Amino acid sequence: MNFVMSRLLLIVAVCSFVGPGVTVAGTEGVVSSPRTITVALDGSGDFSSIQEAVDNAGKGDTVLIKAGVYPQDLTVHSKERLKIVGAGAEKVVLQGRGQMVGVLHVGKWPYGATDIEISDLTINEHGGHALGIFNGHRITLRHLHVKGMVFSQQVQDVRIEDCVIGGSETTGAHFADSQAVLVRNFIHDNDHGINVTGKSSVRFEHNVITRSLFEAVVIGDQSAAVLVNNTLVKNGGGAAFLGTSRIEAMGNIVSFNTIGFLIASSSQTRVGYNLFFNGETNYMRAGSPNRPAPELKADSDLLMDPRFVDAERDDFRLPPDTTLLNVGGLPYLGALPPRQSVSTRQ
Repeated sequence: MNFVMSRLLLIVAVCSFVGPGVTVAGTEGVVSSPRTITVALDGSGDFSSIQEAVDNAGKGDTVLIKAGVYPQDLTVHSKERLKIVGAGAEKVVLQGRGQMVGVLHVGKWPYGATDIEISDLTINEHGGHALGIFNGHRITLRHLHVKGMVFSQQVQDVRIEDCVIGGSETTGAHFADSQAVLVRNFIHDNDHGINVTGKSSVRFEHNVITRSLFEAVVIGDQSAAVLVNNTLVKNGGGAAFLGTSRIEAMGNIVSFNTIGFLIASSSQTRVGYNLFFNGETNYMRAGSPNRPAPELKADSDLLMDPRFVDAERDDFRLPPDTTLLNVGGLPYLGALPPRQSVSTRQ
């Protein structure tokens, strides 16, 4: 046996003896390459359990979930730089086992989770909740279909983009003492669309929120929020700014709701270049009872029918001949760009 082979065998033997987590001289700086770990119900992957795959994943790994309906719950904690990717929201359903409130949990007290990305799957609710995020940093949710509530508590740098969230008997998404950005989501058929409480800071851009029983957006307590280019349509109310919240709302279309904005006198609200077209009134002052407050209207507001392409079928694009372009420095008002004309597409 030559010297090189003897040395390799010795290293293997020493590693086996000292166990995991102990550095052997001469092996410092060796970094394992990120892996793709597959999950498949039919046994064709590395695991049939998503939880086992996540538990075995290391920093930088990707857990790839093949098509199927998974009767499994999932908790992700004490993980860093982990991606969980489904084969598509229409192909992968996380059904849950009904053993805990919610089906997918990211983060857990006293543990956390950092740099987690979850995409391209459907998450069903259990106990009213579908997805909970707790005590984490830099959590990204992308191309998900969430049937139930998304709940976030004490999380920083949450990003939710291009998701469909709906069917909650309470709130579509609730942020408590969290920092989040929501971009290009479709949030529908909840009691409330979005609820922001505590000392949260949330930015909303290009979201459509529709068919909420009550308000599409509620900002309360000491939270701060920026609403730019959203479409709040066919809800009980457009948005409520309560408590000592601090709000900037610009370039939104707030239409076909009972009322537009409900504003508490204790809040600090800056509005401009919003389009209103509502059933009862556009501005109300919160109180007991609430009262119409037309004096809150901004000079830059527009009061007109946005003329959606087909509001009955949830097509809230602007028509090709819309006049709602280049308003207040924004390319267009609302969440969605105008539909192209036939001549433009040809």
